[in-house]
Amino acid sequence: MLTNEHQGQVVLITGGAQGIGRVVTERLHHEGYRVSVLEQDREAVAEWEKGILPEGIHLYTGNVGSEKEVKAWIAKTVSEVGTPYHLINNAAISANKPIQKLKLSEWKAVLDTNLTGTFLCSKYASPFLQRHSGSIINLCSTRAFMSEADTEAYSATKGGIFALTHALAISLGPDVKVNAISPGWIDVSAVRKSTEANQIRLTEEDHKQHPVGRVGRPEDIANLIVFLLDARNSFITGQNFIIDGGMTRKMIYA
Repeated sequence: MLTNEHQGQVVLITGGAQGIGRVVTERLHHEGYRVSVLEQDREAVAEWEKGILPEGIHLYTGNVGSEKEVKAWIAKTVSEVGTPYHLINNAAISANKPIQKLKLSEWKAVLDTNLTGTFLCSKYASPFLQRHSGSIINLCSTRAFMSEADTEAYSATKGGIFALTHALAISLGPDVKVNAISPGWIDVSAVRKSTEANQIRLTEEDHKQHPVGRVGRPEDIANLIVFLLDARNSFITGQNFIIDGGMTRKMIYA
């Protein structure tokens, strides 16, 4: 658990009702933070609200790509939860298909959520974070640095997030620390709303292709986030942490 000075601090997180975001939200709550979640998927929000929603986790429905909705979320958080100390830009979507079939509207939707959303949340949260020497953590991706076919929209946004991270670190320093985390293969197949949750069967080969011997888990990302939010680690800013079990360092020959 965190030291007493961290207890009750408010953390903003986008896309926190499913996948990595859900696990991070629950971990932060366990560590004593109060968490304000902005989630676009209304079904995921409603499902969590109907279940057991721990006290200290606050769910809001909205689109990170909408300036109006981002401003409303942060204003509600301030009035209903408390002044934010930290922001985690996690929300992301993809539209993976051959570029000849990728519609402009699909391209723009991915940019609006992944990149513009990160910009908007950082813009409107930063005045509050500056009061507390807080931090921003952006979820980037190893796809900012390496690719599979047909991932142009997603990869472009993650490359943008990588650059936006170090730009924000310089602009908002020294009051706000800004870092990025680039996950590799993290299995979140079971951490979805019930209509989509389906634990995939990971093979021995899936695990062996990683130098550490296994596919990643959402907890691997949550562990680093907790570390970066701790004021004792405040000498770290403008950095990108690749959490991929060593895959981007592995030479592969056909």
